[in-house]
Amino acid sequence: MTGQVTTVDGRVAGRRGQATRQKLLDCLGKMLGSSPYRDVKVIDVARKAGTSPATFYQYFPDVEAAVLELAEETLRESAALAELVEGRSWAGKAGWQTAEDLVDGFLAFWRKHDAILRVIDLGAAEGDRRFVRIRTRVQGAVVKPLAESIDELRTRGRAADGGAPPVAVAGSLVTMLAAVSSQPKSLQSLGAKQADLRPALALLVHLGVTGRKPTAK
Repeated sequence: MTGQVTTVDGRVAGRRGQATRQKLLDCLGKMLGSSPYRDVKVIDVARKAGTSPATFYQYFPDVEAAVLELAEETLRESAALAELVEGRSWAGKAGWQTAEDLVDGFLAFWRKHDAILRVIDLGAAEGDRRFVRIRTRVQGAVVKPLAESIDELRTRGRAADGGAPPVAVAGSLVTMLAAVSSQPKSLQSLGAKQADLRPALALLVHLGVTGRKPTAK
């Protein structure tokens, strides 16, 4: 953890306090993977962290505040997703590699943060503006550079222009990746094997960005 951490009453937490706060967040994150968000209680988080509810309340006023902190941590980590697109080539074999790397990186990020991302989606679907903002910025980490790549390719005549604005194409592709990442079991129950999803997604991403089938794999 970096930066200054304060308690609910405004005191600056020392090294031990920061470690305790992070342990509470880590335990909460694990619990969200197996329990519905609203079923998680302060006493359960504290017990799992080996501390007391009073200690939990030193750092968070309630479970929702701690959940939002986990969401903010995920948002900060999502900034690295832009590196999957920025400065990458979409030409020939390199273009196919870029599509595969984007899919792999995106799926890996979603697997790592699956529990909190599901909570973010739930809160956003219910209209909570805090979660809407976080989800928008997480996806925007890819949408913005991807839209810029599409626009550049079209300007240079290296991508077919299907008529849809670059940001609409990029947003649709990222939403597709997020949806597939969040429900692999549902797709598998419909007959879509996990091993087949990756190349299928890479193909759709490549087609969406360049407007052409990959020329080399």
